[in-house]
Amino acid sequence: MTGLVVCAVVLGAASAFGLWQRRNGGRLKVRGRDAHRRLGVTELGADLGQRATLVQFSSAFCQPCRATRRTLAEIADMVDGVTHVEIDAEERLALVRELGILKTPTVLVLDAGGNIVTRASGQPRKADVIAALGQAV
Repeated sequence: MTGLVVCAVVLGAASAFGLWQRRNGGRLKVRGRDAHRRLGVTELGADLGQRATLVQFSSAFCQPCRATRRTLAEIADMVDGVTHVEIDAEERLALVRELGILKTPTVLVLDAGGNIVTRASGQPRKADVIAALGQAV
């Protein structure tokens, strides 16, 4: 009987964690550590956008990274002055550690000066990224 109770508690806790992770994954949020962080051509390996830059950290075998790449490229094509830069997290480990990136995909929204406006860990929704671009301009 005790084993059944333990099993039920573990399943309940795992389900609650899964629901919490699903709800919060991909949400764009501002972190205090990002407040004064600025990225430039040196860190990105590409030019900043005139209005904003969408920086995506990806890895080779990440399925959500592919969908995120399509979404961000579509937004960059739709909105004038916005560029999309994809960085392979495995090749740029020093930058990944410096920025505190823990999973892929992670998306950073930068303003025209390269300041980090917001970030999302996980696959962000298109509407959320477009709304974040409004904060970057």
